[in-house]
Amino acid sequence: MTGSRLETGSPAGQRQGTGIAVWVLRVLGAALLAAMGWIHLDLWLDGYRTIDLIGPAFLLDTLAGFGLAALLLMTPRALVGWVALLGALTAAGTVAGLLLSTTVGLFGFVETTATRLWWESFWVEVAAVVVLGVLAGLTLRRRRN
Repeated sequence: MTGSRLETGSPAGQRQGTGIAVWVLRVLGAALLAAMGWIHLDLWLDGYRTIDLIGPAFLLDTLAGFGLAALLLMTPRALVGWVALLGALTAAGTVAGLLLSTTVGLFGFVETTATRLWWESFWVEVAAVVVLGVLAGLTLRRRRN
């Protein structure tokens, strides 16, 4: 169909494909942020709440995960890139804290990869950084153009 608005080479077709990709990335990013929040809430309830500085940090990460997940789904399209960037930075900080606590310790607390939900937390946070980073790049670059 020559001249069709849905041809992949046409600007309208590219916008439609990008719009679908943005929504898929938004939903996936929100799910990953919520999973990050759930993991930290579960561990906080399991006893991490009693660890100085780590307990409040886990609770803060829980609130950030759930809050950013909701915000990512509800924010207007013009701000999605900024929320995604904030989510990616939050997940990056969380995975950095996990790696620091496992290698050199964090605030006097040393973690091990044998700890319950360590690997799940690691992969969810890494995936969140990637997905939200792509979403931020895609939407912020598109806004500039």
